[in-house]
Amino acid sequence: MRNEFVAFSILSTVLVSGIAYYVWSPMWWAFIFLGPIILLGYYDMFQIKHAINRNFPVLGRGRYIMEELRPKMYQYFIESDTSGTPINRIDRSIVYQRAKRELDTTPFGTQLRVYDDGYEWMNHSIGAKDFNHDAPDLRVKVGGPECMQPYSSSILNVSAMSFGSLSKNAVMALNGGARIGGFAHNTGEGGISPYHLKMGGDLIYQFGTAYFGCRDHAGNFSEYKFRMRMENPEIKMVEVKLSQGAKPGHGGILPAGKNTPEIAAIRDVTAGTDVLSPPHHTAFDNPIGLMEFIHNLRVWSEGRPIGFKLCIGWRSEFLALCKAMIKTGIYPDFITIDGGEGGTGAAPLEFSNSVGMPYREALAFAHNALVGFDIRDKMKIFASGKIITGFDMVKAFALGADVCQSARAMMLALGCIQALECNQNTCPTGVTSQDPELVRGLVVKDKKQRVASYHKETVKSVSELTAAAGFDHPGQFDRYSINRRVSPNQVMTYAEIYPYIGRGCLLFEDSVPPQFDKDIACADPGSFKPRFQEVN
Repeated sequence: MRNEFVAFSILSTVLVSGIAYYVWSPMWWAFIFLGPIILLGYYDMFQIKHAINRNFPVLGRGRYIMEELRPKMYQYFIESDTSGTPINRIDRSIVYQRAKRELDTTPFGTQLRVYDDGYEWMNHSIGAKDFNHDAPDLRVKVGGPECMQPYSSSILNVSAMSFGSLSKNAVMALNGGARIGGFAHNTGEGGISPYHLKMGGDLIYQFGTAYFGCRDHAGNFSEYKFRMRMENPEIKMVEVKLSQGAKPGHGGILPAGKNTPEIAAIRDVTAGTDVLSPPHHTAFDNPIGLMEFIHNLRVWSEGRPIGFKLCIGWRSEFLALCKAMIKTGIYPDFITIDGGEGGTGAAPLEFSNSVGMPYREALAFAHNALVGFDIRDKMKIFASGKIITGFDMVKAFALGADVCQSARAMMLALGCIQALECNQNTCPTGVTSQDPELVRGLVVKDKKQRVASYHKETVKSVSELTAAAGFDHPGQFDRYSINRRVSPNQVMTYAEIYPYIGRGCLLFEDSVPPQFDKDIACADPGSFKPRFQEVN
């Protein structure tokens, strides 16, 4: 009945338009506007894919228009300053303000609900230190005894984002900002492009399971190509990606629409196809193999710092890595801990939402594990997981990190507006698009300065917080420094929520804390596979 009514209305409109043309010729223009609508209505009535359009021709399309506009309308008109996701407006605004060197103070007090569960704060000291506003230079030496080219790292670097996921202009702006600000730029697993090298900033060369940039034609690791990459003096450190927080256990994803011939040539893959990295490595197949691979990489890279990145899943596997370090006597120079809440340009929903340990729990566990095996002083821990503000960094240091890395904050500094179109090649700011018309809107000369300014002002805020706590260096923050409200009338420190364990306690069976019993028993340095069935 509904379709018949619409059909009758359409036919009536056509008839009236025709009569109007002959009776009153100025009305002929009505058909120009009504004609396309009439044709669209006919199409909707007879198509078979969308029930709403069949039942409500033309009008039913309003639903899809509203769905398209919903994220934008919600962000600008509905969400509060504190409720936005993935990153709320307060945090987005502070990045924009610092990137543009605008006023970054807030009036009238905090907007946060300080008596709600989850509110966190740090302890300050009556004996606060004087702070030098001119040039805070907080750096950490990365590189163990076997490292011939240790690197003096900023406490805040650009986290892993590949060319392909990002546009060429975004890569150049990030690297140019790193050059200006004296911090490092992680290449992401997509390989080293000319745009990573053009601006001269320090690089952390990351490769994952697909070995982009150092792979043979079969997709396996190539020592020859790796050595060739190491001829670039801009490469200061090397990171082996075991997994990433946004899609742990899945492997990287480059949608076909973003896989241009240029990107395909850099990665040695076929252009215009979906590029799915394998879920596991082929250069090694157990923890001991990984340590031996790290040793070889250090030799092949002429003594650069070598580390690995992972999102922790089975706790026993990380403990197995620790056991492998002790058994082989080979230690990475750094370990990057990524959280299950990590960002990405494209990830399956289930992996992004429900796989992988959140970075705070992972960071606290990794630090404890290294302390428990008495090897914490042999390597640095990098934290990567939605780090935006100086307080985010302070919390990471309190949990055990030495260095922080940020991806989404750096994207915001580039001009990202959180349009949530990273996986569609339609990013309106040109940050994550390969469309030349969109990419041209991102001006490298301007945006590299913004990236450097955001970095400088955020590191300065860490210095101010450190001084306010009465410390000389952010490395002095510990878990007693941070408080969290866990209920309306109960507050706990990080030390109570994430308890410390004794140094060396995991080396002997009779001193293993109860919460580590099962995982230690399952940790096998000769295998990545969990052994819970055997232990039980």
